[in-house]
Amino acid sequence: MNEDINSINRMRAITLSREYGSGGGEIASRLAKRLGWDLIDHAIVERTALELGTSTQEAEAHDEYTEGRVLRVLNSMLYLYPASFASAPPEAFLSDEDYRSVVNEIIRAAAARGHVVIVGRASQVILAELRDVLRVRIIAPFEKRVAYVMQREGVDHHTATSRIHTKDHERASYLEREYHHHPDEAHLYDLVLNTSLLDLESAVDIICFTLQQKAKGLATKTSELGPAIGVSRYPGQPEDFRPPAR
Repeated sequence: MNEDINSINRMRAITLSREYGSGGGEIASRLAKRLGWDLIDHAIVERTALELGTSTQEAEAHDEYTEGRVLRVLNSMLYLYPASFASAPPEAFLSDEDYRSVVNEIIRAAAARGHVVIVGRASQVILAELRDVLRVRIIAPFEKRVAYVMQREGVDHHTATSRIHTKDHERASYLEREYHHHPDEAHLYDLVLNTSLLDLESAVDIICFTLQQKAKGLATKTSELGPAIGVSRYPGQPEDFRPPAR
């Protein structure tokens, strides 16, 4: 698929929310590679492990879990601003009270830097008002996700099922508690893709096409966009609202 790079480069970010086992993480990785954009995801954990002088496993233990919320903020700060934060002790930033405002700052800083694919971290809510951000959700039927986790992680059906339930609950609880939204709210997204019948590369194609189309609309006023534009009036009474026969 040939992308219009000039149009796409007017966009600053893609946020990608995903159900665990839907292939969303792999799609994000392929998408960032296709576009030549930075991926804001697991690399944060790996970079933090280096900055903090700890193991990746220890850093992973805090990533996207409700218990390690503040340390996850620190992880992101170290990734985005390594020179500024590398010399400071982690305890200097550990404040639950400031957590949400700092997360907002991290995500906005990544978007301001531009040309980033941001996976999770409530980015679809934090950047909701920005027109030059494409917000995507990746879903799949439960059993398809179980099969994906079994294959990718080399686990049995029971373990895969347990991991999916756990991760789905953690992600939904975080978004509901901190931002009063649920990940399944369709209006949080410009595009929702079901990977039950789509291969991952086709999903990347569709996201790139949608990114390009949204970029083309940036020069148009929001009042001049939407389903009503260019549509003529119904020739008669809409079938759904015909008065009942007497």
